Amino acid sequence: MLNFITGGVCAAQGFRAGGIHVGVKTHAAWKKDVALIVSDEDCACAAVYTKNAVKAAHIHVDKRHLADGKARAAVINSGNANACAPMGEENAERVCAAAGKALGCRPEDVVVAATGVIGQTLNVAVIEQGMPELCAAAAHTAAGSDAAAHAIMTTDTVKKELAVETVIGGKTVRMGGIAKGSGMIHPNMGTMLCFLTTDCAISSEMIKSALLETVQVSFNRISVDGDTSTNDTCCVLANGLAGNPVITEKGPDYNAFVEALRALCVELAKKMASDGEGATHLITCTVTGAGSEQSAETVAKSVIGSALTKAAIFGADANWGRVLCAMGYSGEDFNPDKVDVAFQSQAGSVQVCAKGRGLDFDEDLAKRVLTEHDVTIAITMGEGDSSCTCWGCDLTYEYVKINGDYRT
Repeated sequence: MLNFITGGVCAAQGFRAGGIHVGVKTHAAWKKDVALIVSDEDCACAAVYTKNAVKAAHIHVDKRHLADGKARAAVINSGNANACAPMGEENAERVCAAAGKALGCRPEDVVVAATGVIGQTLNVAVIEQGMPELCAAAAHTAAGSDAAAHAIMTTDTVKKELAVETVIGGKTVRMGGIAKGSGMIHPNMGTMLCFLTTDCAISSEMIKSALLETVQVSFNRISVDGDTSTNDTCCVLANGLAGNPVITEKGPDYNAFVEALRALCVELAKKMASDGEGATHLITCTVTGAGSEQSAETVAKSVIGSALTKAAIFGADANWGRVLCAMGYSGEDFNPDKVDVAFQSQAGSVQVCAKGRGLDFDEDLAKRVLTEHDVTIAITMGEGDSSCTCWGCDLTYEYVKINGDYRT
């Protein structure tokens, strides 16, 4: 009953979106730099944010605006993070006020987000001046979602956009999302920037619960470079236009909602990992046979976060010792003499370690396996029946080049 569809954040009934260039990105006048997502009706809304002690101004503003669990619109700019910046919260509130005026809603019903360079004053005036055009450009179409998805990109090389359709309470329910993230990705309770929409009828309390559950098993299971951003925000808006009975408690309808939300967010998370700055490989680490899901997650995260493992995958080098090394410093208690490791891809599968000891394996096959874009590190721990999958990318020369002059 769950299907992936087109339309992004405009797949759900009653949502329109758009993106334009206003001048936040001064070096590239052809690049969109402000996005809008707005619902025709008021929404139940929830968000989760970075646990980094240093937080962008928009996070403090959004926490105040979402105290009532409701919102109508979201405005996101790229090119400037509005973090550790002069007049950060004041400028974020000015963005909300401009959107509220143009849309005919309260500024408090607007959530705001930003991404880009930290520490520089946001040119809020160009956003204010461009707000009428941005609101006029917003459309209930796939093109509107596409424009918004492109407007929130920084070092991303491709847009991250998706939508799903399911049935809840006898009604067709749709949800869609756009996200950005390529570097400074090691989420902790949120993702870089992700905005989700749905026409499902669900209470603010239940949508918050669903988002917390989903983020834990999607965005919190990816890593590009081990850096948790100051701006991480994941926000979901639900306008109820699907007409299903309102979800006010956990049960079959709530479970169906979480299933769809999880499917959507896992795929968006994988898109981020695959598009890591300079990346040439998507790395999937699947841990089975763990004593608990938490143990499996800790081990998998340690492996995808290992700079040496990432470098080995970049070089198509079946250096499985780096995998065991990363498992060993993960902090989890396990018996290395029970561990099996294999590398897998569309080119085949090669087991490189059994019971903690190296095997004679076909190096040519291993090279072919690791040359594919999508590579899986399959680990069996022999400790229990739990499992977990996390996603990352390789570490390349290009990553250093991108971040060596990111600010300038």
